[in-house]
Amino acid sequence: MTSRIIGNTFYSDQLVRFSHCDPAGIVFYPQYFIMFNGLVEDWFNQGLGLNYARYITEHRLGFPIVSLSCDFVAPSKIGEMITLGLKLEHLGRSSLKLAMDCAYQGEQRLRTNMVLVTMNLDEGRAVQTPDDLRVLMTGFMEGRLDINRYERHA
Repeated sequence: MTSRIIGNTFYSDQLVRFSHCDPAGIVFYPQYFIMFNGLVEDWFNQGLGLNYARYITEHRLGFPIVSLSCDFVAPSKIGEMITLGLKLEHLGRSSLKLAMDCAYQGEQRLRTNMVLVTMNLDEGRAVQTPDDLRVLMTGFMEGRLDINRYERHA
């Protein structure tokens, strides 16, 4: 699927697959959260220039959801190419507030706000977001991120 950054928003196009849908052929609502988790991974990999899997396995940091609100506006159907969007709205000491949405041909289907926390996976507790990650996220949030300017964290 294709992804792009426009201003301070990361977009990814996703095909609605049979596996996403209920018997009526519409996206079963928990599947959106699986797609949004994939969007966060794609944002790390392609938007921030980080290897998400290595960040978790080598740095032992995870980014679980600690708060979530969601509005389901209209159903998405099998075979549609939907666009997921991610905008970092706030970067706290150990938390990130994300606004995400789903649209099909410009029609909004879903919008959600979620807060993720930077978690030490070995200790199971929130920790301060590392400075190198904070620099990338701040640049993204301000619409001025050039991932080629920073050292990549492969």
